[in-house]
Amino acid sequence: MSYYAEPLAHLIDELSRLPGIGPKTAQRLAFYILKMPKERVANLSEAITRARESIIYCSVCGNFTDTDPCGICRASYRDRTTIMVVEDPRDVVALEKTRDYKGLYHILHGAISPLEGIGPDDIKIKELLSRINSGVKEIILATNPDVEGEATAMYIARLLKPLGVKVTRIAHGIPVGGDLEYADEVTLTRALEGRREI
Repeated sequence: MSYYAEPLAHLIDELSRLPGIGPKTAQRLAFYILKMPKERVANLSEAITRARESIIYCSVCGNFTDTDPCGICRASYRDRTTIMVVEDPRDVVALEKTRDYKGLYHILHGAISPLEGIGPDDIKIKELLSRINSGVKEIILATNPDVEGEATAMYIARLLKPLGVKVTRIAHGIPVGGDLEYADEVTLTRALEGRREI
């Protein structure tokens, strides 16, 4: 037996299918939406529909875009000799916020994870290999510092080495503001390996 009218129960059910949204949060969001002015509900609905219908993958880097190729791949000021490989489009946003990296990107849309049944053919590795030409001098592997990210970086590095392109990995270690006493052994090891002269 449902405690809610069918349309409300359906809304709660659909909201609870979103990642990170449990039943209680879905309920809270549903009740909030019901209290919103109809105009804002229509705007929200239209924004979701429009995004779903107009957002595509960039044919070059695989990023989400509404134009193909995306703005980053089209930008004339970008360094076309360097490609940074990331797992997810959100990683591009995080890196762009630093305003330090001026090269191109390649989004894998995942990482190798045998436990989840994700192999090299399930992510965009072939597309990365097809982008390697005489103009590309360096590939920066910026996958996450977890087991899947490390396995993916090692796999890609082995594929790229014979192609004569420089392959680097972003540094990992103690975050700014972090305390040594709270860092785990792997993080401390990475911090020591990535040390540099000052």
